[in-house]
Amino acid sequence: MRALFAARDGDFLTAFKTETGPVYGLTLTNHLMIAHRMRGERFGPAQRLHGATFAVEVTLFAERLDADGVVADMGRAAEVLAAILAPLDYRDLDELPRFAGRNTTTEVMAAAIHADLCAALRNGDLGSEEAGRIRMVRVVLRENPRAWASFEAPFCP
Repeated sequence: MRALFAARDGDFLTAFKTETGPVYGLTLTNHLMIAHRMRGERFGPAQRLHGATFAVEVTLFAERLDADGVVADMGRAAEVLAAILAPLDYRDLDELPRFAGRNTTTEVMAAAIHADLCAALRNGDLGSEEAGRIRMVRVVLRENPRAWASFEAPFCP
């Protein structure tokens, strides 16, 4: 599947289209409160222990809707996202083995949540049919209204 991207007004993914036509998107939001330290002089005062609250946005893209006219069950998808975030919420990320030796930047955290969500899709946590229809997953973590990072990639079942 070849993707074509068009950017307008600073939005990276204003238009996403495949060779077969447009896609549908389902976006869910949640939040995550963490503590961590960054390593490296470039991070200045963030080298000390500090907290961050992220607004989390996840978008699932599908070329077609299911028989009920949805990308995925919104309630079920919200539950899956909450379950993915729960082990990270109110935690010092530096204490978690999966992040040992890494700076848990916003970009790194977006990629980690993306990986967990794709694993949940492959596992059938959103339903057996969804993994066959969802083509792309985007995760956006907003630190504040002026700064955020994202990770998006095609979903490979």
